[in-house]
Amino acid sequence: MATNYDRIRVMFPDHLGLARGKYLPIEHADRGTAHCISLFALGFDREMTPHEGAAVLSGLPDVELTFATDDIRPSWQEATGVVVGDVSRHGAPVELSPREVLKRQISAWQRHGYDPRVGIELEAFLFEPDGEGGWRPISTPGAYVYGTGPAVDPTGVIDEIMATARRVDLPLESVNSEYDNGQFELTLRHSDALRACDDAFLFKVMAREIAFRHGLLLTFLGKPITDRGGSGLHTNLSFAGGGAENALIDEESEDGLSDLARKAIGGILHHHVGLTALLAPTVNAYKRLQPGSLAGYWANWGHDHRGVTIRVPADRGPRTRLEHRLTDGSTNPHQAVAAVLCAARLGYENDHECPPAETLDCIENASTDVVVPASLGEALDALEGDKELVEEFSPAFVDGFLTTKRAEWERYSRHTTDWELNEYLPFL
Repeated sequence: MATNYDRIRVMFPDHLGLARGKYLPIEHADRGTAHCISLFALGFDREMTPHEGAAVLSGLPDVELTFATDDIRPSWQEATGVVVGDVSRHGAPVELSPREVLKRQISAWQRHGYDPRVGIELEAFLFEPDGEGGWRPISTPGAYVYGTGPAVDPTGVIDEIMATARRVDLPLESVNSEYDNGQFELTLRHSDALRACDDAFLFKVMAREIAFRHGLLLTFLGKPITDRGGSGLHTNLSFAGGGAENALIDEESEDGLSDLARKAIGGILHHHVGLTALLAPTVNAYKRLQPGSLAGYWANWGHDHRGVTIRVPADRGPRTRLEHRLTDGSTNPHQAVAAVLCAARLGYENDHECPPAETLDCIENASTDVVVPASLGEALDALEGDKELVEEFSPAFVDGFLTTKRAEWERYSRHTTDWELNEYLPFL
């Protein structure tokens, strides 16, 4: 174990996408630590909704959080190492943890002789205090899409995030301002699937904490502003194996894509509706998933087409990839990638047909009537109804996810919003 740290910060992603964990003094870190398994029953309101896996009614026992000391890396905090841990109980993985589900999906692909490779694109808004106890986008009157420099980053927070990412080996590939003022795209370099998700998970924690130090809020929430664009998490997927460095390539095919690529596309689109809750797990996410939003509304794919759910960029050779665009920016990357990998594998195993590539505009018109559910409530029902996806993803995870998320949906459904009061109160 490295000894140039005073402490180790060990974390893991939970079912809400939060970074749970502890600080461990360096002299005790190699022992790992324990957490109450019933944290997997918590909602954002801190209330527990009991379900079988979380053992709320069985004494709230512990799970173990362990890690390989070789995986410790420098942190953005002084004299602190940081690492993403494994969650287990009595020596067995706890599949309520999305990282454990991802490892299961990776293993399933490896049994077919393929290693998934992933690159993750993040989008986020940078907010400042509005002086009234709330938040508003940072003031950047000279900003524009694909902008760089002080015009789009007047506080220098994004510059500091980039410099810190380089120092702590969280490999950024590019950073730029997005379409709307105060919004940024932050793209991480591709890697093996587990490392890529660990990197994205730690990057989101680091970036938000640097913003906090400056009195700002970096939010990955899918639709934080009604009249502006949304923030997604794009999963760029490829595979090594089958005697090829990139198994999505077939130089003999008309468009350069292999049968593996087409079956993976077919599987993801076949499970498009059932997947949505796992990829858009908040009430807010469905305000982003609308026609013409360039956000994966329709079950379609296309060549270099940003209006579809699965975009195949024009790059061929080693950079050939499937860019899945549905996922909400708030989603934990381990959960999102696990879900996409699972659906892609089902396409491969079941020879799902790949429909023709989309050629319509996807602003007003698309070639399919299959679309995402209209709300979190409908999406949860669709997930439960996709029995094949649930069985292959993780029945234990889905059971807990459905329980806590249905409680979240019910809280929202009972809540009287400001919009309702502003719309109706003066008249009714």
